[in-house]
Amino acid sequence: MLELFPVLEAKFEVKFSYSETDVKDVIVDAPQESETLNQIIDRLNAVTHLNFKILDARYIAVTTIDKKIAVCGLVISGADGLPLMGASVVVQNASKGTITNIEGGFRLDDVGINQQIVLSYLGYETIVLNAKDLREGDTACKTIVLKEQNETLNQVVISKFLTTGLQKRLDGSTILNTEKFGVLPGLTEPDVLQSIQALPGIESVNESIANINVRGGTNDQNLILWDGIKMYHSGHFFGLISAYNPYLTSKVEVTKNGTSSEFSDGVSSTINMFTKNEIAETISGGFGANLIHADAYLEVPISKKLGLHFSGRRSFTDVFSSPTYDNYFKRSFQDSELTTNSDNISESNRSSDFFFYDYSAKLLFDLNDNHKFRAHVISIHNNLDYNESYANNQGETESKTSNLKQDNLGFGGSWNAVWNDSFSTELTSFYSKYNVDAIDFRIETDQRLTQANEVLETGLKLKTLLKLNKSLNLLNGYQFSEIGILNGTTVSAPSYEKTKKDVLLNHALFSELEFNNNQTYFRLGLRGNYFQKFSKFILEPRLNVRQKLGNLFALKLQGEFKNQSATQIIDFQDDFLGVENRRWILANNGSIPISESKQGSFGVEFNHNNLMVDVEGFYKYVDGITASNQGFYNNFQYINASGSYTAKGVEFLINKTADRFSTWVSYTYSVNDYEFKNITPSVFPNNVDIRHSVSMAINYNVFEDFEVSTGGIWRTGQPYTKPLESNETVQDGNSVIVNYDTPNGENLDDFIRWDASVRYQFEITNDIEGTVRAGVINILNRKNSINRYYEVDPNDSDSAIMVNNTSLGLTPNISLRVKF
Repeated sequence: MLELFPVLEAKFEVKFSYSETDVKDVIVDAPQESETLNQIIDRLNAVTHLNFKILDARYIAVTTIDKKIAVCGLVISGADGLPLMGASVVVQNASKGTITNIEGGFRLDDVGINQQIVLSYLGYETIVLNAKDLREGDTACKTIVLKEQNETLNQVVISKFLTTGLQKRLDGSTILNTEKFGVLPGLTEPDVLQSIQALPGIESVNESIANINVRGGTNDQNLILWDGIKMYHSGHFFGLISAYNPYLTSKVEVTKNGTSSEFSDGVSSTINMFTKNEIAETISGGFGANLIHADAYLEVPISKKLGLHFSGRRSFTDVFSSPTYDNYFKRSFQDSELTTNSDNISESNRSSDFFFYDYSAKLLFDLNDNHKFRAHVISIHNNLDYNESYANNQGETESKTSNLKQDNLGFGGSWNAVWNDSFSTELTSFYSKYNVDAIDFRIETDQRLTQANEVLETGLKLKTLLKLNKSLNLLNGYQFSEIGILNGTTVSAPSYEKTKKDVLLNHALFSELEFNNNQTYFRLGLRGNYFQKFSKFILEPRLNVRQKLGNLFALKLQGEFKNQSATQIIDFQDDFLGVENRRWILANNGSIPISESKQGSFGVEFNHNNLMVDVEGFYKYVDGITASNQGFYNNFQYINASGSYTAKGVEFLINKTADRFSTWVSYTYSVNDYEFKNITPSVFPNNVDIRHSVSMAINYNVFEDFEVSTGGIWRTGQPYTKPLESNETVQDGNSVIVNYDTPNGENLDDFIRWDASVRYQFEITNDIEGTVRAGVINILNRKNSINRYYEVDPNDSDSAIMVNNTSLGLTPNISLRVKF
């Protein structure tokens, strides 16, 4: 090019202004004699990365400023050379990006010639390329090879599972990548705990993420970790909204069985959340709002070695009542003192203010490439003020305010060290504090009731990872935890006070061997737990095997033993204004045993041309549950008894994905029975015994920036207990109670719900992107019964009246987000 400029200047009597650095390496064909100056300039603009701009009749500027090009590429795996569908392709420091299609290809228009393209894929090393090196031209698009990350053997086996951003790994766990997450029916946010209910075997019988049931288990049997911090509270609005802001949560790992020996607790599942862990090069963030709350997040690089991430969210429900809020409020408080007790108070007026907020922060420090330090904090808060005013006997107006506060505060830190190519260590610690406190003024009795439930846990974990060879890893570690739980109740009239506090220390050693040669994957682990207070030792073997049969089929075998020392008891009548009925308690190795589970599953998987069919049978036995933590709405509610439950069934999933759509149907059949030896009858259906459950959905990209999703749920109604016909009530001491028939002998009507969502993305400026999402839950406005129980009729003590709790009605929501 340097030789061409003098020739053109002499021939056309013009002058080129340029930087020698920009043009010295540019090679072009010599112009034809017949070509005019304008034709030559147009050709050079098209075939080079230079921007030729004619300033006047004599001067022509040559720069790389504002030069826009189209880039393209084909992304393949360095392990097997196969295309990587769903890989993220993002223009660095800009909102422009895309994901690769089925063939691993991508294309982006109007990219600055000097910009850089970031390519990433879960389980592979992220690379950054110059846009000009990916320029679309006459030759084929460049092939880009991504190398597998050395620190993990556990590859992704399905990159687009159900929807964009959901991935399935070799060990059977599911990864939710919130940054790439597509839309799911009814949702306007990538809600972490709502989204995982799309997976077979995971559902909530009462629509609450505070009551997620995994293979027939209760919510307290799910181990929830946020950056290694054990969390004891998961929802806002008493379970209708996830308490974890998704916009700094990079991925969520959900494991139903075959858990790594690194983890204990959670006899039903492990839900492990990870926030972004890299220091950004420039400031980035976003903010948004829907009809319930507003939120913002920010990533700030203080230096190349130091960064800060922050997110915050707050509801505006105490200021503005939207139709969405009204439906959520009605659903959350339909069975509480807020909607029942005051009806019986003469001349009373009532009002309630409810709000929630959460925030998280993370400090990232990279001493060097091999030693990285992290510190993080998370806080979750719910607050409810409930006011009743009434006229006393003298005709004067008096008022009483009740209050309910719910908090979960967590601190954590970690040090990740890579000592050489084969050996690395990680040291983590955390502190978690959960509080629920209530002050309940009961006007009819002039009584002040104060209740408290507090959980304090500290933990320390050291683990080492040794790469024995390319296919074999050895994990070893030690974990210590101390957990204390307090329960307190104070009554003003008559004067009464009770406080109980328990503390339990646990030491654990764990080890596991992980092998993967692309055909065979296995993880064999063992964990030993020692409970110092009881001098009790529990051994937990773990197994996870996947064997490919050719290119189409794979067999899966998983098994695990796990234990859990902290559980929840449920009191539907007395606890916390009737809004929050769950109290955490600690095992005492007597009336409250340590829960222990044994679980096994075997499955067959077919995967070809983006069609995945998965069939898995499972058997699960959990011993050491108590009647008080199952939430009985019958005469077992106040019985002190321990027992077990057995869940067994089959999960079926068929999922077809393509470049522009994804559709799936899942079906779960299960039988779930209790056994309480001290109760008659001793064997009866579990409260969450859902025999048949079907979910289906389709996601479709109408245009590149416009996506729609619609889908539904059908499941058989959960069991309930009805009163004995012709003898509905009985005398119990000085009171009359409901005389219940065979426990869980009836079932509610089938639960049917259909939802829909749309998402539209648009570019505000080159660096700012906007997203609008709209969703409708229960678009058919079906009145589903989610619980049924009975109370003595206040007007006829010989009869019982039915109380029917219903699901959310038609509930619209809309959100607007801005990302920069």
